[in-house]
Amino acid sequence: MTSLSSSGTHSTPGEERNDGRSAADLRPFAINWDPMGFAISSLIVRTGRTAVLCSVCHQEGVPRWRKGQGKGWLSAEYRLLPGSTPERQNRELLKLSGRTQEIQRLIGRSLRACIDMEALGENTLLIDCDVIQADAGTRTASITGAWVALKHACDQLLAQGLVTRQPITKQVAAVSVGLVNSAPLLDLDYSEDSRADVDLNVVMDEHQHLLEIQGTAEGAAFSRSELNGLLDLAEPGLQQLMDSQRQALRNRSIS
Repeated sequence: MTSLSSSGTHSTPGEERNDGRSAADLRPFAINWDPMGFAISSLIVRTGRTAVLCSVCHQEGVPRWRKGQGKGWLSAEYRLLPGSTPERQNRELLKLSGRTQEIQRLIGRSLRACIDMEALGENTLLIDCDVIQADAGTRTASITGAWVALKHACDQLLAQGLVTRQPITKQVAAVSVGLVNSAPLLDLDYSEDSRADVDLNVVMDEHQHLLEIQGTAEGAAFSRSELNGLLDLAEPGLQQLMDSQRQALRNRSIS
């Protein structure tokens, strides 16, 4: 298992956190490789008490609307598993909730942003993010963990000669930030997320280019300067997560 304590280098005064972290500290980050034997790549990503099983499966060919273009496709699915929350989650079978659809679309968009579909060729990659335990930040943990699984899967495709060049074009990670009692905090757990005045999810690549921002004023409206402050808080946290992603891949390659 790759386990890294990801701590910020500075703190923001204000809100005292239950786990003793400073405002700019990430939760402990860890990756456990290969929990599934048949997926081309699989891992369990942990951010604090949140844990997500991320897997990648490969299928030859592409959806009908994509055929004949010489380009691949990537899709993502997301689920909260029964037992992942204090009250049992019912399985979503025939109809997905709006929340589930929104999150899996976010994961899919974020990961497609880092793939060269022409390099992938007419192959489909299917990403599954199944939440084992939810303590907030499940969508951001899914994106961060799924990118690592996706990179390893593409390395496997390249090694097996199923693609001729690396389809991954950039590194992607995601993190939450928020205002709790007017204090900006990085990587909220449930005790913080449930009472946040502002909840923001930030997806970024290694060049500090923003891929997506999801922000909501849960309580009072927030200002442009507060938004800028939250983004400034998220950026070094995302850089730390990307360092952890690279370390996890290095550990996998030598194991």
